[in-house]
Amino acid sequence: MKLTRFLILTILFVSMLWHANVSAQDYTLWQLPEGAKARLGKGTITGNIQYSPDGTLIAVASSIGVWLYDADTHQEVDLLVGHSAPVTVVVFSPDGGTLASGSRDGTIQLWNPRTGEPKAAPRGHARLGVTSLAFTPQLDILASGSSDNTVRLWSAITGNYMTTLHGHTGAVTAVAFSPDGLMLASGGGRKDNTVRLWRVKDNFRIATRTLTGHKSGVKSIAFSPDGQILASGSADRTVRLWNPHTSEYKATLTGHKYGVEFVAFSPDGQMLATGSSDNTVRLWDPITGDPTATFTEHTGSVTSVAFSSDGRTLMSSGNDQIIRFWDYTTFQHKAALIRHTFPINAVAFAPDGQTLASVGDDKAIHLWDPHTAQLRETLIGHEGPLFSVAFSPNGETLVSGGGRPDTAIRLWDPSIGQPKEQIKSHKFGVESLIFSPDGKTLASGSWDSSIRLWDAQTSEHKTTLKPGDQVYSVAFSPDSHTLASGGRDNTVHLWNVVSGERQAELVGHTRSIESVAFSPDGSTLASGGRDNTIRLWDLQTEQFYVILTEHEFWVTSVVFFPDNSTLASGSGDKTVRLWDIQTGQLQTTLTGHIASVNTLALSPDGSTLASGSDDGTILLWDFSPVDPKMKADVNGDGIVNIQDLVLVASLFGETGLSPGDVNGDGIVNIQDLTLIAAHLGDK
Repeated sequence: MKLTRFLILTILFVSMLWHANVSAQDYTLWQLPEGAKARLGKGTITGNIQYSPDGTLIAVASSIGVWLYDADTHQEVDLLVGHSAPVTVVVFSPDGGTLASGSRDGTIQLWNPRTGEPKAAPRGHARLGVTSLAFTPQLDILASGSSDNTVRLWSAITGNYMTTLHGHTGAVTAVAFSPDGLMLASGGGRKDNTVRLWRVKDNFRIATRTLTGHKSGVKSIAFSPDGQILASGSADRTVRLWNPHTSEYKATLTGHKYGVEFVAFSPDGQMLATGSSDNTVRLWDPITGDPTATFTEHTGSVTSVAFSSDGRTLMSSGNDQIIRFWDYTTFQHKAALIRHTFPINAVAFAPDGQTLASVGDDKAIHLWDPHTAQLRETLIGHEGPLFSVAFSPNGETLVSGGGRPDTAIRLWDPSIGQPKEQIKSHKFGVESLIFSPDGKTLASGSWDSSIRLWDAQTSEHKTTLKPGDQVYSVAFSPDSHTLASGGRDNTVHLWNVVSGERQAELVGHTRSIESVAFSPDGSTLASGGRDNTIRLWDLQTEQFYVILTEHEFWVTSVVFFPDNSTLASGSGDKTVRLWDIQTGQLQTTLTGHIASVNTLALSPDGSTLASGSDDGTILLWDFSPVDPKMKADVNGDGIVNIQDLVLVASLFGETGLSPGDVNGDGIVNIQDLTLIAAHLGDK
């Protein structure tokens, strides 16, 4: 009776804590695919950004879905997923009750931005991507532009298809309704270069006017709040201003050094903001055409700009994966949201399994805690994209390499996050790096068609191996005596590490080899290639004994599990697949990435598989099944008892990889207490 009363009181107490902490959730656990236990990184920004009409939310089009942020705190509010490809455009309805998203997968999704629930879903544009979306002020029509050269109209209420507008001879890159809803403007991309105007009185079926003058594709269009000006930004580096009612050309705004990617008017119509591939944001007086200010903080193309509804803040985003906020009245930089990530090219676990390193197109090395899914440190020093990263067997050295303009191999002390030294030798990009298991040798494979072996202690050059073509992957055998390499010549080369002599050539792939790996016992070599296959080679006979063919696109990475019987492979088909290496049978397919899986790494104990993708995220997959009784024994004293209930109560509301999250749903809550109660007394 006392136990029951205590349990009831505990649940009542933590229920109050639950309501106090319901908003403090860990976004690394949101919308995870089955089998994944965390997501590192938030994906790349792949489209525009927009404020909600009431100014409380920010929507961001990303590679993995639509991120919603609190406009004041810049904290994550929700992640909306459903598209099978990166999101290219987001737009709020004028009343803020609906958020529409379009994707490269050709589909359109409608969402309730407050609940995150999906609403009506228009079919979209077949298989060609959606480039632009716009609601009428009356909330009855949604227009979509597409790479299929058409504009489609949909019911904004039901999502039903209404009609298709033809006329553009290139991709429709932008659509916008006039403030009164009586006119639709559409912009044509490369080869079209026009703005077309469609009127409601003609049921939008016929383009009543075509505005010409741009010398290259139109990227973005916007009406001024009073409807008297139409602005069009183009790849020809200019912005043109038009009278949409008379089609009169008014002015050309020049000053950007590269194409104009996005245009937006301030709510009062007194300012026009433009974002450009020259990495700048510019403000213009739309009446006089005079430039007012230039913001230069972005380090990549500025792909979107947006004003808050109160007109006080200008927001911009770009290929540098940073969202910046500017005070519109003082032109001062206010804040930056920098948590979006670049495509991931390589990942590696530290020997103790306590750190995961990742590298990608952002020129930096990121060190993550794989247990909490938190970013621990970022190492800066390279000047180009990075393609490879590896830990030494003792964990005291981290090595990284990449492409031009920086082809140096850099060594780091991961414990303090400081550089140790550089090795400059390869003429072109360093694609693959690996330490020998005995810790004596570092191997580097390069686009300059060479493999170089270095003394891992002194960094002195030992020898150069010449396979004859670009090298994409190198791997040491478990005994450190043999090095395998694969590359553009479609051949696996085996080398004697001591003598530098070529031992064998394994022929069978019909396209370049992207990854090679030895089994833990050294008897098998796996190679994955651009021919969409994996070959398993018996190293005694130097012949392949099975070809794995389930991947639909090229195989980018292969890695063996410690059990010596399972192989994991990553592919351009966005999947990770697990195979039985004895039979060649496919065991399971892991899905969840939105773009190519570029790299795989396995924790030393085999319990966690990390997959890095072009979508800018790393998924951590759990391969350590735990008995529910063991998970319910939170404090690990060998018995499930009151102490476990108290411990979970103290962690109530905590999110992420918490010991109190017994059922693994990402948050410590009543369900965890219930699960413990079900196992009370278990040993």
